[in-house]
Amino acid sequence: MEKKGRKEGKKKTKEEKEDYPNSWLFSTIYKTLKKDFTKSALLKVLQDILIFVSPQILKLMISFTQDKSRPDWEGYMYAVLLLLVAILQSLLLQQYFHLCFVLGVQVRTAIMTAVYKKALVMSNDNRKESSVGETVNLMSADAQRFNDLTSFIHLLWSCPLQIILSIAFLWMELGPSALAGLAAMVILVPLNALLATKARSLGVKNMKFKDQRLKIMNEILNGIKILKLYAWEPSFQTQIGSVRDKELELMKKSAYLTCQGFSHCPFFSENILTPEIAFTSISIFNLIRFPLSMLPILVALLVQVRKAQLIRVHTHETYRRSPLTYSAVSVCDGSFAWDRNAEPLVSLDIKPGRLVAVVGAVGSGKSSLMSALLGEMHRTKGFINIQGSLAFVPQQAWIQNATLRDNILFGSPHEDKKLQEVIEACALIPDLELLPGGDLTEIGEKGVNLSGGQKQRISLARAAYNQADIYLLDDPLSAVDSHVGKHLFDKVIGPKGLLKDKTRILVTHGLSFLPYADEIVVLLDGEVSEVGSYQSLRASRGAFSEFLDTYAGEQRKSTLSDSGNDALLSHCITDISCTSFCTLVTQPNWVIYVRLRRKSSCVKKPEAVDQTKDGQRLIEKETMETGRVKFSVYLKYLRAMGWSYFVLASMSLISSTAASVGQSVWLSDWTNDAVVYYNMTYPPGKVNTRVAVYGVLGLSQGIFVFIASLLLAKGAVAASTSLHSRLLHSILRAPMLFFDTTPIGRVVNRFAKDIYTIDEAIPQSFRSWLVCLLSVLGILFVISFATPVFVIVIIPLAVLYYFVQVFYIGMSRQLRRLDSVTRSPIFSHFGETVSGLSVIRAYGHQERFLKHNEIVMDENLKSIYPWIVSNRWLAIRLEFLGNLVVFFAALFAVIARETMDSGLVGLSISNALSITQVLNWLVRMNSELETNVVAVERTSESWLTLTTAEWINDNRPPDKWPEEGRLEFEDYKVRYRPGLDLVLHGITCNIKSTEKIGIVGRTGAGKSSLTNCLFRIIESAAGRILIDGIDISTIGLHDLRRRLTIIPQDPVLFSGTLRMNLDPFDTFSDEDIWRALELSHLTDFVAGLQEKLQYAVTEGGENLSVGQRQLLCLARALLRKSRILFLDEATAAVDLETDSLIQNTIRKEFSHCTVLTIAHRLHSILDCSRVMVLDAGKIVEFDSPSNLFEKRGQFYAMAKDAGITGEEITAL
Repeated sequence: MEKKGRKEGKKKTKEEKEDYPNSWLFSTIYKTLKKDFTKSALLKVLQDILIFVSPQILKLMISFTQDKSRPDWEGYMYAVLLLLVAILQSLLLQQYFHLCFVLGVQVRTAIMTAVYKKALVMSNDNRKESSVGETVNLMSADAQRFNDLTSFIHLLWSCPLQIILSIAFLWMELGPSALAGLAAMVILVPLNALLATKARSLGVKNMKFKDQRLKIMNEILNGIKILKLYAWEPSFQTQIGSVRDKELELMKKSAYLTCQGFSHCPFFSENILTPEIAFTSISIFNLIRFPLSMLPILVALLVQVRKAQLIRVHTHETYRRSPLTYSAVSVCDGSFAWDRNAEPLVSLDIKPGRLVAVVGAVGSGKSSLMSALLGEMHRTKGFINIQGSLAFVPQQAWIQNATLRDNILFGSPHEDKKLQEVIEACALIPDLELLPGGDLTEIGEKGVNLSGGQKQRISLARAAYNQADIYLLDDPLSAVDSHVGKHLFDKVIGPKGLLKDKTRILVTHGLSFLPYADEIVVLLDGEVSEVGSYQSLRASRGAFSEFLDTYAGEQRKSTLSDSGNDALLSHCITDISCTSFCTLVTQPNWVIYVRLRRKSSCVKKPEAVDQTKDGQRLIEKETMETGRVKFSVYLKYLRAMGWSYFVLASMSLISSTAASVGQSVWLSDWTNDAVVYYNMTYPPGKVNTRVAVYGVLGLSQGIFVFIASLLLAKGAVAASTSLHSRLLHSILRAPMLFFDTTPIGRVVNRFAKDIYTIDEAIPQSFRSWLVCLLSVLGILFVISFATPVFVIVIIPLAVLYYFVQVFYIGMSRQLRRLDSVTRSPIFSHFGETVSGLSVIRAYGHQERFLKHNEIVMDENLKSIYPWIVSNRWLAIRLEFLGNLVVFFAALFAVIARETMDSGLVGLSISNALSITQVLNWLVRMNSELETNVVAVERTSESWLTLTTAEWINDNRPPDKWPEEGRLEFEDYKVRYRPGLDLVLHGITCNIKSTEKIGIVGRTGAGKSSLTNCLFRIIESAAGRILIDGIDISTIGLHDLRRRLTIIPQDPVLFSGTLRMNLDPFDTFSDEDIWRALELSHLTDFVAGLQEKLQYAVTEGGENLSVGQRQLLCLARALLRKSRILFLDEATAAVDLETDSLIQNTIRKEFSHCTVLTIAHRLHSILDCSRVMVLDAGKIVEFDSPSNLFEKRGQFYAMAKDAGITGEEITAL
């Protein structure tokens, strides 16, 4: 495809635009695509001139039929001339269209690439200003508008040219009285322009609502699990509903504004009207209607396009790399801020090859320091100097939707030996043995089919494999179990690990790793408070040493490299991990329950790579309907629209067509007066009757079209309302499984592109299709009325027309579907890029991602280009059919000239001349309608019909339920999908009221599945769960989920106020909320904010640290006050100090509740009344911690790993 080569040029132009932001679109496009631009303009000029030749031939033709003495060959010559002129005109026009559409696509491609390019260099300020939703909108809807405008940009000068030429020719025919008819038409133009401007300003307002709706939608999809666990769907449904209502209100207004009826312009002529004058003028008036109706539409497009020019971008910071220093990283008096104002100063100097640990409380600026080193923060003063390349492991792992191997290689060449080494060091071998495709297993979007620990290990493996000089590790060890953490530190990060010769900056909360660091940086409130080695900081008795004394009482006893422990550790890693499963049990497509024998530690090679094994693919390929759009889809749209609107509108349009036909016949009769009253005085009463009837018919035509437009506009809004709410309803009710296997981009595409089509494209194409269909029928009726012989030709022409159309529509429709399907990956890739920006920039892989973006766009262009060509293929054949209609009408007029009066000849041929355009539009509208209706099909596809149980059913639990908080599992079994193996194998246990239960087990033992079952995220395969004696499968999902509380593993926040994030239904008072914040140790933070509770949280809670987000989740739980509380590794992301604060709050505030804690840090569950040890989906041990320790089973092995001694347990 030639576009690839041209894209580069276009991108440059976009970049240059930064220097002169006022240079407008037109000049930019012109500079980039001069050749095609000039060529298409030339073709358009020629075509515009040729249009006016046909009416002149018609004039000669009519005068020929009036004069019976002239030879026949003259008539045949005119007929052939009409045909030739028409064919030449078609060829020019289609060539012009082809060039323009290709131009449009090139501009769209350039804009999408430019938006992507800018997204790669966006600074944080920008990311705050424009959400992912808005940027996706720029790439979909706005780029499409540019495309449409460029395709028709020549009409900006061609329309005025056609109007001027028409006026000149009309003046020649009618003299001054032409101006009367024109005046009527011209008066409509400013009116139309006014309406278009108004409609356009509404359109711009509407874009804001669209952006807002997509933004909320994006967040819902990203945080869907949380919405389900908290039963918050209704709150977000009403949020989207209210935005959608505003959007539809504006849509309705702008639809009303565009309901104008066009009417014919009566001639006010004192003289007798002759057929030549009348029909030549009529055919010229027909020509002028197109430019007059196009101008307002173009103006509206222009303005909507202006809005899309707002891609303002501040690029992110870059560093100085000066070869003069001996430090790997040095920061001198640096001051950094997320927005552009901040104070704290940081100075650091890190020598090459050292391991530097960064410690500090939650919110002290550890992650911010990492961001500053990466250049993600705004540098207000000072400078950073970095020697060499960077690798970055973020606190929340960023995983691409690709194979596991591709996630680790991350664009580097594949070296088998090195890959094995890295996989082994990152403790991924047991995981790979359990994944169905080994390292070729596909990972879902955001790593949905991996556990938190697996994601983190892959993220670390990526860094280790990509040989960099400096490693920034943002707390990678918090998401993994303690023994795995030890292994990773030993084998990768520590003094003996893979990276021992590199500079490593490690943010950590794990005190046991600190003695091995060469240097420790202590952060306090965003400033460096102490720097030094472990020994020197201990000796200085500063804040750090106090902190250690408080929290590390026992931890120091168990040092890492104690050789006994080492042997035990390596044994555990190979033995115990292998017997556990490493597929996170929240979504395995493929949990395989096998006990693996201990093997040599090299990863098994997947057999024959090309055979995709069962379960290796997670994300299903997007399905695509084939064949004709089913009639039921049209019915679905009409039903959504309302039958009454449709029937009444159709009747109005039929009346309008009847008036139009009547007008033509009346005019033909009027011109015969010239013969009747030849050389006589024309009675004045006669003139008035003629003009009055002609005028009334014209007016009624306009009124009927207006009524029909109004009805159709109302119907369209009704259809948009019902289809969108149905789609939203089914998405929010879809089970979790659906979100695990469907990329977010695919769902967003439904809400962006498909809803846009239903809102804006379908109503227009539907209305045009109805109007065109009736016009064609009207014209054929008039021609047959004038020359009845013509009926014989209609039949073969109709058959030809039918075949051409059927052949074309099938192809066009499939190409359009391909276009939709190949467009989703563009948005998916874009969303993935935006969420992993800091990682991509740290590794310096922007170019590779740009390349990939171009590849997915080219894939999309492969279906767009053939579609453009197929449109031209169709147009040439159709116009040829239309030209034949003109030819035969003329031919029969010549043959029957003896019996026909010239009025009818004029009527027949002038009507035939306008059929070409109408026929073309009819097929275009037919295919466009069918193409667009695909959107209705896509918003109601079968995958959207998967729904969960009812939110609320007739069986409501008592208001106070659960009062005691007793839990009973009776032989409970569960699987993630029908046909997969069980994940929990018959769990049976009783948990008494107010008991505190700790749940432990290796990664993938079924801990998270237990939570998913209690909240009915997955439904049981057998057995049941009783809470206070009520079987939870019998009540509504929301009745269940609102009475339980969970503090989830990933703290998810939504954009909106802090208050909305804590209490989306506004059920609590401000006092309640402040109390909850106080208990979750956030009062100081929130009180220090200017807006307090109204503080705006950005998308995904980006402007709060992970620890702060976790504390907000605790505040949510405190507000709900339910009797059963779940903690899913809730303190993995906080430092020990905050951790102990949280634990105390939970002990005190939830003392009357039943608490179940899934823990990675065994310390946090030592004070539980009982501990449940899970392995392979079964309970292997369930007793108090001290009894379990004495049993010396699995719990004992884990405790020993974590360095917990018997004394600690007895003490507790």
